[in-house]
Amino acid sequence: MGPASVLLAFLVDLAVGDPPRLPHPVVLLGRLISVLEKLLYSPRRLPGLAGGAVLTLAVVGTSYAATAGLLYLLQMVHPWLAAAMEIWLISTTLAARGLARAAGDVLRPLAAGDLDLARRMVGRIVGRETAGMDSREITRATVETVAENTVDGIIAPLLYALAGGAPLAMAYRAVNTLDSMLGYRNERYLYFGRLSARLDDLANYLPARIGGLALLGAAWITGRRAKGALEAMVRDSRRHPSPNSGIPEAAVAGALGVRLGGLNVYGGRESFRQYMGDDLYPLQPLHIRQAVDLMYMSSFLTLVAGTALCLPDIL
Repeated sequence: MGPASVLLAFLVDLAVGDPPRLPHPVVLLGRLISVLEKLLYSPRRLPGLAGGAVLTLAVVGTSYAATAGLLYLLQMVHPWLAAAMEIWLISTTLAARGLARAAGDVLRPLAAGDLDLARRMVGRIVGRETAGMDSREITRATVETVAENTVDGIIAPLLYALAGGAPLAMAYRAVNTLDSMLGYRNERYLYFGRLSARLDDLANYLPARIGGLALLGAAWITGRRAKGALEAMVRDSRRHPSPNSGIPEAAVAGALGVRLGGLNVYGGRESFRQYMGDDLYPLQPLHIRQAVDLMYMSSFLTLVAGTALCLPDIL
C-alpha cells in the first residue's frame, strides 16, 4: 500500500492514539533493552563500548526483522491482514495525539492557575526538575518538548515509514528508544550508551532539517512569524547541545516570537541551555496551544510532501 498505509496510520494515530489496553511495541522494546542491558553491562566481561554496540545492533536488527517477518507471514495468510497490521504498527511509531494530549494536560491546569498540578503534569514529559517552576518556566518546558518531539515523535517516523514501511519505522523507533534509555553522559552510559546516542543523532539528521522546513511552512500557513522562524533557525539552532534538536526548537521559538532556553535543574545540578529565539512576547500558556498547532501542521505538510515524492514510483 505504500504511502496509503502511512496516511492511514497517521489518521489512526490522530483518532485513537495509543489505546492503553493494546500492547505497544515501544513497551516491548523497552523490556528487551532492559533485559539485554542486564546481560551485557559488565565491564569485567565486555568493554562498555562493545557491550553497548552489541545491544544497540541487536535491538535495532530485531525490531526490523521481527516486523518484516510478521508482515511476511500475514501476507501469506491474506494481503489485507498484512496491510491492516502495517497500518497499526506504523501508527504506534507516531505520537501526534499523545504529544498533543500531554501538552493539553499541562495547559489546562496552567491556564486555570493550578501551578501545583501543572508542575506535576510537565514533570511527566521532561527530565528536568519542576518543583520550583513558575508559569513561564512550565510553559517554556512544554513548548520545548512539543518542538523537539515534533521531529522525534512524528516527522522522523513518518519519513522512515514512507521510505521503508513499518519495518524501517519500527527500527527508527528502536533507535529513539535506545537513546532515551541509554544515551546519557554519566558514568554508567558514557561508553555503554555511546553508539545508541550517535545512531540517534544520525537517524534524526535529515528528519530534523526536513522538519525545520516543514515548521517554516507551518508558520506561514498558520499566520505565525515564518521569517522569524527562519532567522532563529539559522542563528540559534547550533547553540543547542544536540546537532538536531536545536532546529525545531529554534524554528518554533522564532515562529512564536518567544525565547526558549535558560536555566534547567537536573538532579539538583543547574544546567544553562543557550537561548533560542527573540524575547518579543512573554511566554504564556497560549504558546503551548500554538506550538501544538505548528506540530500538527508541520506533520501534515511532511506527509503531503513525502507522499507526493512517492507518487512517481507508484504511477
